[in-house]
Amino acid sequence: MTMANDCDVSKTVTTFLLNSCRLPPRPSSYDVQAAVTCTVIATGHPPDDEEANCIPLITGSVAEFYIEPMLPHIGDIYILYHSSRDVTIPRGHPPPTQLPAEFHNYVKAYEIVDSH
Repeated sequence: MTMANDCDVSKTVTTFLLNSCRLPPRPSSYDVQAAVTCTVIATGHPPDDEEANCIPLITGSVAEFYIEPMLPHIGDIYILYHSSRDVTIPRGHPPPTQLPAEFHNYVKAYEIVDSH
């Protein structure tokens, strides 16, 4: 593959994303509900650790690429969250040397084993 082909692929992908993935004109009820749920999660603490926080993350094709769902009454928004004291890494990868500010000073590292 030559550099010219790399540029053509890059232009094609960029054009596709710019033409098909746009910001929604206004928040949907799913967007508002996801934001409220994230707020509730972020302001709470795990029951066994008052110093830890839950870090929410909105995912799904609607949240990531702003793609409208095919069926109008079925949203594609997922809310994932994790503790500010936990980090998980794939087996064989070194642990990160620096974590984002929302993590606690000390974290417990978990390793993903036998996962495809």
